[in-house]
Amino acid sequence: MHQAAQIRERDGRLSNGDFARMSRLIYDECGIKMPDVKRTMLEARLGKRLRSLGLHSFGEYCDYLFSREGMGQELVIMIDLVTTNKTDFFHEPAHFDYMLLKLLPDWASNGNDLPERKFKVWSAGCSTGEEPYTLAMVLNEFALELPGFDYRILATDISTRVLETAIRAVYEEDKIEPVPQPIKKKYLLRGKDRSSGLVRIVPEIRAKVRFRRLNFMDADFGIPDKFDIIFCCNVVIYFDRPTQERLLNKFCAHLATVGYIFMGHSETLNGLDVPLAMTHPTVYRKYKR
Repeated sequence: MHQAAQIRERDGRLSNGDFARMSRLIYDECGIKMPDVKRTMLEARLGKRLRSLGLHSFGEYCDYLFSREGMGQELVIMIDLVTTNKTDFFHEPAHFDYMLLKLLPDWASNGNDLPERKFKVWSAGCSTGEEPYTLAMVLNEFALELPGFDYRILATDISTRVLETAIRAVYEEDKIEPVPQPIKKKYLLRGKDRSSGLVRIVPEIRAKVRFRRLNFMDADFGIPDKFDIIFCCNVVIYFDRPTQERLLNKFCAHLATVGYIFMGHSETLNGLDVPLAMTHPTVYRKYKR
């Protein structure tokens, strides 16, 4: 075996050179930082993929990934495997309280013409669907109190794997633990086999959510809509500060004149040049520059 190949493949680990190439590719393709402390995580997530492809080393995998065929077929799969997807139903409950008690009533009383004017929400990093379906449940509850109110939700993620789960809308019972009992009764269906421990979102809620794959690094998102709310909770935290600023400005371009961005508690706008002002903890309103 060639000496360079031996260096790449020893101990079944990613070599420094291959890790650097993959880190740069991941950053260029989806803006996610991959510092050296994440090397073990990267190896763990790709290990099963190597076996499924019949490859014996990370060196072989990198050769395949960076080939013309790999760039065409493997890149999306690799991105699926390395992106982090963590979400829950009714995550950050204060967000939904603020929507129901403040934001939605203000919007409805602000001269919006119902039912022609639909309330539009974008779940920008929707993962396996818990966030957009929570939003649909909350908005449907508001609609029951306000005749003529209607809404639409766009849900996007870079991972095709999690989008498939989101579209199925089937969840294990322990995942729906945070959902209030009255909401469970309205919007979750149990199968005929009660022992399966699975539930599914009801059809009328599923119909309100449109899923699609989206890479935040794309120059043009191809989204013509202007949204009243964009949920991007724990999305920008994975990017460096320049990328965060660019991404948030792109989000702002897709907000309605009076539009809001909801973020996670671990995220901050400090030092970023973006047209957003805090109206509530982790909730920001767009303003004209």
